[in-house]
Amino acid sequence: MGYSQRFFYLLLSLLTCTNILAQQTVNFISDDGVTVTADQYVSSTQYPYIILLHQAGFSRGEYRETAPKLVNLGFNCLAVDLRSGDEANFVKNQTAIDAKSKKLPTNYIDAIPDIRAAITYVASQTTKPIILLGSSYSASLALIEATNNFKVDAVIAFSPGEYFEDKTFIKNTTKELFIPVLALSSKVEYSAMKNMLDHVPQKHLSLFKPSQGEGVHGSRALWENNPNNQEYWMALTMFFSNLNLK
Repeated sequence: MGYSQRFFYLLLSLLTCTNILAQQTVNFISDDGVTVTADQYVSSTQYPYIILLHQAGFSRGEYRETAPKLVNLGFNCLAVDLRSGDEANFVKNQTAIDAKSKKLPTNYIDAIPDIRAAITYVASQTTKPIILLGSSYSASLALIEATNNFKVDAVIAFSPGEYFEDKTFIKNTTKELFIPVLALSSKVEYSAMKNMLDHVPQKHLSLFKPSQGEGVHGSRALWENNPNNQEYWMALTMFFSNLNLK
């Protein structure tokens, strides 16, 4: 059995094994006073943290299936409600509700303080490395925040794009991005994603598109209902294996 086969079967066992995990809903405050709600999945104080950010119209519920699998791979997770969103997997976005009650804007870009607050919260809990994992618009915001926030050690971006009025906004605001980045997309999104990130040094950048099927937009590519979800999991796990996180 070759290395790739052994790696695949190890990944499959990690993703299918049952993990009894305590999930806790936590709250913290953003710079502009919004109460941010998140689901925290903690398995070991020795694990690095992944901060999970949802796509447009969604909530932290996007990661109800994914987070336990990431824990099985050796990470703690914090799935965050961003103020630009609504509901996913029957989980309402409480941060969006709070922001609206305070009459604060809830456009994509307005979610940056929520991401920053999540990083601050996790950094108060651990000295282990912190990874941002974003989905669609939040993948783009994760790239921006990672450029400016020294507490972020790596970024995983599912379907990042120029989702803002300025169609070169992400490209121009991430010129100083010098940490490991894994960017994944569907086939149709790949060319635009690659062009948007062509300034990131090659030694830091890993790109992925599915070899079978068209793929899926955002982190839903990891869901079991995506026929080629294992391709995405393989790319993700290979990225983790090369990070050498301490």
